[in-house]
Amino acid sequence: MGYDTQVARALRPPSRAPFVLVGVLMAAASFGGYRLYQELQKAKNEARAATEKAAADVAAATASQKELSDKVEKLEAEKADLVSAKEDLSKQVEAKSGELAQLKGTYDKLEEKMKDEIAKGDISLSQDGGRLRVGLVDKILFESGEAAISKRGEEVLAKVGAVLATIDDKQIQVSGHTDKTPISEKLAPQFPSNWELSAARATNVVRFLSEKAGVPPQRLVASGYAEYHPIANNKTAAGRARNRRIEILLTPSLAPKAIDKVKLTAVAEKTKSADPEPKPKAKSKR
Repeated sequence: MGYDTQVARALRPPSRAPFVLVGVLMAAASFGGYRLYQELQKAKNEARAATEKAAADVAAATASQKELSDKVEKLEAEKADLVSAKEDLSKQVEAKSGELAQLKGTYDKLEEKMKDEIAKGDISLSQDGGRLRVGLVDKILFESGEAAISKRGEEVLAKVGAVLATIDDKQIQVSGHTDKTPISEKLAPQFPSNWELSAARATNVVRFLSEKAGVPPQRLVASGYAEYHPIANNKTAAGRARNRRIEILLTPSLAPKAIDKVKLTAVAEKTKSADPEPKPKAKSKR
């Protein structure tokens, strides 16, 4: 018996092609979605990396700018310090030049007043490094073996003191020196050694300069060196005569100059105005 074609067609299992097609389409859609997700994540990561790099670049630029600003500020401060140091140095040079000029003026005055004694070799003058040294052999100031100033010595010291009294920024050291000859038995009770003789002579010169010549006593210093600072050979009579001497050394004053009262008040007011207002004390809690 023959089959009905329509029945046979109805009884035939349905084709799988549509399901396969749908599966393929779904798989393609899933793969496309996954690829899209990957691209999206990649784009996000790149955007995040770019943002972080930009932030790092900004931070680096800010740090570099701060470093440059600090360098500029440091260089400006160093420049200001150099300008200040240059000004101070100029002032010091100017002051030193004025001091040397004044010292040269004192040298010239002494040279003029003592030209006869200098010509005879009784007085010597030397100037070096901002210091002025006056050397006087003992015979024009003292009798042999004596510490008291002779009449001739007073005349000589009066002329020297007239110049020294006009100087207000120098310390004046008067030092006594002897030769190496020991003190005689006759003088030993008064001067046990050359120390006492040299110190006594220096002290008497200082007293004369202060009391008779008007040199301010606060600028005078007396010292005795005995025979221990010779300037010539003690083995010869001429050398010993040179070693027996009084030296007057002018050096920069170590004592600070008195500050003018008006200037001192102005400095105090300026300091007071620069100080911040005192903060009120916090009340203690109990």
